[in-house]
Amino acid sequence: MSSIALALSRQGGFWLAAAMAFLAAAVAYALALRPRASRWMGRAGSMLVLVGFVLATGLLAMRWMQAGRPPFKTLSESLLLFAWCTALTHLMVERFCRMAWLALLSCSFIVLLIVYGGIKADAQVMSLPPALQSAWFIPHVVVYFFGYAALFMAFIGALVHLWRPELELELETPAGQRSKVSYAHFMDMAIHFGFVLLTLGLVIGAIWAKQAWGDYWTWDPKENWALISWLVFVLHLHLRHSRRITDRASAVLVIIGFATIVFTYLGMNLLPTAGQSVHVYQ
Repeated sequence: MSSIALALSRQGGFWLAAAMAFLAAAVAYALALRPRASRWMGRAGSMLVLVGFVLATGLLAMRWMQAGRPPFKTLSESLLLFAWCTALTHLMVERFCRMAWLALLSCSFIVLLIVYGGIKADAQVMSLPPALQSAWFIPHVVVYFFGYAALFMAFIGALVHLWRPELELELETPAGQRSKVSYAHFMDMAIHFGFVLLTLGLVIGAIWAKQAWGDYWTWDPKENWALISWLVFVLHLHLRHSRRITDRASAVLVIIGFATIVFTYLGMNLLPTAGQSVHVYQ
């Protein structure tokens, strides 16, 4: 028991350090948005995101070793995974894009995830139920959360576009060529990537359900809401490719789509059928 308490104490220090790193990154990005701000502020923000990402990686590794299983079971663990995936997505996007407002809002969101995850930190290690002891567990969860992270980037792009549609992002290709695009265009790129991952997560989950329960779809409440969120983005892609929707209306639909994802992830406990779901985080 004392070893577990010591491990949890060490993890608490990592939770705090990671939150502080991402908070400092958000401050650096905010300062970088000032007129005539030094480009070093943006670079400092990037370095602090990298530090926070390393700390979050250490937290996941410690939890994995302590629990003897992938640390994706509880709400606290899933929030940390979401923060980790969002931070890695942030770093990958920033490699080719001067993120400006995206960077500030992304880091602020990661801070919220880590702080909330720390508040909900588990007092003891929970074992995996038999249904989750599957080779499909890791790819299903990780693919989904990277999809969530990509769609979160689209959500930020939608917010910025609605707020200041004239703002643009500077993209840089691997060959070093630079171009400017609207936040609406960035939003579309992020949705295409996130939708592929969301679809892959659904397919992996169906295969896993077939092995675990003998059916590809069990009409679990969370499965149903995962399908609803997927269909919202199907509608968005259809309307965009058929040119039947404006940039502004598209941004509104993306916000609605991300809201359904948040409800699928965190709002299931509000449903009277939540007790019937094996997917609800406790």
